[in-house]
Parts: sequence; structure tokens; C-alpha cells
Amino acid sequence: MDPRLALVALVHGALLGIGGWLTVIDIRTHRLPNRIVLPTLASLILLVVIDAVVSAQSAPMIRALLGLLVLAGFYALLRLISRSGMGGGDVKLAAVIGLVLGWHGWQQLAIGAASAFVLGSLFALALMLLRRADGATRIAFGPWMIAGALLGILVG
Repeated sequence: MDPRLALVALVHGALLGIGGWLTVIDIRTHRLPNRIVLPTLASLILLVVIDAVVSAQSAPMIRALLGLLVLAGFYALLRLISRSGMGGGDVKLAAVIGLVLGWHGWQQLAIGAASAFVLGSLFALALMLLRRADGATRIAFGPWMIAGALLGILVG
């Protein structure tokens, strides 16, 4: 088996499991724990570097690191603008997602990032139409970030 293909399969399998775990935690507690997100980020950075060495291509690694900075920076800006909306866990998860989607490509990053907001907005709108939520209702955003990232990878 091609070492790069094995690496891609490993990354996606691990992210599926971690994404499911974080989705459940965020829905229940409105938290994305550092003890899960930060080791995931560190491991992914290491795997991106290993991929660059194994494939002898630095472009995906550079794109991944830029994706991390762009998406985490955007979420950090949103957190600064609206302290009660976006949480610190969302910013850290955005770094993870930006890294992975950037590794795949700019189109995947754009689709995944935008999809999170579209899906989250549709969910919030549906809750409001059903009178199960109002403008002050807190909704876990991590699950929509993870779903958006999945769409970015699958569609992009």
C-alpha cells in the first residue's frame, strides 16, 4: 500500500472518530475540551509534516498551515466581535479543521468553512420556526463545523 494513501486513511479515520466524540460532547455541554482538541491539532501537524517528507512535496503542508491560520484567525475575530457567541473551543477546532481542509486544497477549505455557517444557520432557523428557540438560545456550533468539514472533503 502507498504510504501516503495509508496516512490519508489514518487521518480521516481518526478524525471521523474524534469528530463524532466532539459532536456528542459539544451538544451535551457546549464545550470542546482542550484535552481532545489540542492533542488532535498537534498530531495532525506532525502528520502533515510526515506527509511532506514522505511525498517530497511541501505545498500541501504549507497550504495546510496557512489554512490553519486563516480559519483559526477568522474564528478568533468572530470571538472578539461577539464574546457570547463563539467560544474558545470553536477557535481551536477551527485550527484543526483549517489544517485538514487546507491540506486537501483551497476549494475544500472554502466549502467546509462556508458549509458550517450555512448548516448551523439552517438548524437555528428551523428551531426558531418550530418555536423551540429564539435569538438568545445557545446552539452548539462544533457539530456544524465538523459537518461542514466533512462536506468540504466530500464535495470539494
